[in-house]
Amino acid sequence: MDRRGRHPRAALVGGGFIGAVHADALRRLGVELVGLVDPLPAAARSLGVPAYESFEAMLADPKVDVVHLATPNHLHFGHAKAALEAHKHVVCEKPLAIDPDESAELVELARAGGLVNAVNFVFRSYPHARQLRSLCRSGALGEIWSVHGSYLQDWLLRPTDWNWRLDPDVGGPLRAVADIGSHWLDLAQYVAGLSVEAVLAELATTVPVRHRPRGHVQTFAEAAGENVVDVAMSTEDVAYLILRFEGGAHGAATISQVSAGRKNALTLELDGSEAAAAWVSERPEELWIGHRERSNELLLRDPSLLSSEARRSTTLPGGHAEGFNEAVRELLRPVYAAVAEGAQPDDPDFPTFADGHRGMLLSAAIAVSARDGTWSTVAEPALA
Repeated sequence: MDRRGRHPRAALVGGGFIGAVHADALRRLGVELVGLVDPLPAAARSLGVPAYESFEAMLADPKVDVVHLATPNHLHFGHAKAALEAHKHVVCEKPLAIDPDESAELVELARAGGLVNAVNFVFRSYPHARQLRSLCRSGALGEIWSVHGSYLQDWLLRPTDWNWRLDPDVGGPLRAVADIGSHWLDLAQYVAGLSVEAVLAELATTVPVRHRPRGHVQTFAEAAGENVVDVAMSTEDVAYLILRFEGGAHGAATISQVSAGRKNALTLELDGSEAAAAWVSERPEELWIGHRERSNELLLRDPSLLSSEARRSTTLPGGHAEGFNEAVRELLRPVYAAVAEGAQPDDPDFPTFADGHRGMLLSAAIAVSARDGTWSTVAEPALA
């Protein structure tokens, strides 16, 4: 309940795959979802919520305290800016914007309005991701030397696979990096407690021509039939990143949306002077901890065995599997605690627009490095 004596209420913009996940998480937190903005009437029916006639009608609704943006990338900036100017708190999907100038403006607007703001970097909220962060912060791994891993999917393997993310006018100039690489990069920096200072990037387009359907295709669906048009691709299917972190640590990541058999496999491994640790999103209940002089460990998710930080994002007893939906819910839990207080915390326990802006600066450095074939320094956030 907020300071006005009522529970915060939310509206959702975008009723596709991730929008439905937001809706489910809100309901499980007891947050009323008062309506949906989506061009497809069936979306509101499938979620069981009223449909607004327009985005503007939603913003004008005094019942709406928080706006969740689950829309294509090119809409994030305009929608988030309008919501902030209407004095609504905002939860936005990643990437926060198309370029760093847009994301910087959103950070400043949210700060000036005293509004709660969050970006759905969901992997931070898995219990074992937080446990891994706790190991780093406690010094259990020693000095962090290497941060490496990958994020692999196969849903764009075939020329007949199509999604709006393949259109740079909608998804932006980077695709695999913006869509899933942003998750890996955010998680790596969050867990290690180290920022990426410079990057050397190689981008590859392995499917040069795709078959675009003339109608609408939902995420993870395939274009089929004769009613398609061939489209030359300009965005990357695969990215290879070499990273320099602050403090002297190094790293590497492979980002791919064309790796057969890998549905949603984020792998993060950290090597330290005392121990190593690794986590894989497709096996979220397991955290591997490596040692030199004694047997390695496999820590199964059990609240009684986790750090206090990790326990905050888990609710089920050990042996009762938790996954993606629970992680989104646990990301939103502290967001709505902040909404109830009426302001962004000084030290938020969730990813913010400032984190989204840092991700945009890193993406910009990746684009420059890939274009020029050289190392590119990540710009410092120029925020007030």
